[in-house]
Amino acid sequence: MIVDCAVYRDGTRQGRSLALEDAFEAAAEPGSFVWIGLHEPSSEEFEAVAKEFELHPLVVEDAVNAHQRPKVEVYDHIVLVVLKTARYEPATEEIDVAELLLIVGDRFVVTVRHGTASALTQVRRDLEADVEKLRCGPAAVLHAVCDRVVDDYEPVADALDLAVQQVEADVFSGDRLNPAERIYGLKRQVLNLLRNTAPLTEALEPMVHGRLPHSHPELLDYFRDVADHLARVVGRIDITRELLTDVLDANLAQISVRQNDDMRTISAWAAVIAVPTLLAGIWGMNFSQMPELDWGIGYPLALATIVGAAFAVHRTLKRAGWL
Repeated sequence: MIVDCAVYRDGTRQGRSLALEDAFEAAAEPGSFVWIGLHEPSSEEFEAVAKEFELHPLVVEDAVNAHQRPKVEVYDHIVLVVLKTARYEPATEEIDVAELLLIVGDRFVVTVRHGTASALTQVRRDLEADVEKLRCGPAAVLHAVCDRVVDDYEPVADALDLAVQQVEADVFSGDRLNPAERIYGLKRQVLNLLRNTAPLTEALEPMVHGRLPHSHPELLDYFRDVADHLARVVGRIDITRELLTDVLDANLAQISVRQNDDMRTISAWAAVIAVPTLLAGIWGMNFSQMPELDWGIGYPLALATIVGAAFAVHRTLKRAGWL
């Protein structure tokens, strides 16, 4: 569906939304460009856009089918930018990755959102309030969208950091928890996020250095800031991945230590029980020539010996840390 279609002249929006068939003519005047926002367009809807702006067939294919990696491609004088948006779901501890495409021409920008990609309504409003930046043309829209997408990575990285701290506490707590499944699930989410954000670093390079068609010299510093922010976020995500690997290894080590402790405890109690079993077995033999049978204190003495021997073994093993 078409979310919005507006023409901008000298950094100012001209009227309300336009009909698609009027967009190209409206942007023909000097200093003007049109911004069309689409959300999961059908093939028929995008064919109309492609026909209006004479888009390359490969651009149409990527825009309709989605499922691309972050990239920048140039077709004649049209630039295709593919971005991946991310949103963290705390209830399931899953990261929802969606796709956002920008098709940038000399006098037009088409944004195409697939899935739950970051809504651009607020981006459009903020940019419309900044007339000086909007005068830079379609490149201003490209920067604003890239900046919003990268900014949205930050809360996802924060949520992952918090989750890692929680599993670390579980691993080293005395509650004998085993959060291996949660750790593994988080690691899968982190790897998925890293796979969809790291390639954007390379994609931003031509924007930072002004090597794309329709680049504007006044926006190079802004793109550089986006690239620096992205590098910090990707670095954080990579550190989180390494921490999860270390936490998973620590959890396995903790389980091994607990199993060893359990085996030592079981062995120690077996040794304690073996002593009275041995002595009872000796005195339980049916021999008539046993002097203890004729002693008046023979039975109490046997019981005292069994208890004393078991206590001695228990005390020795406890001092050794086995109990």
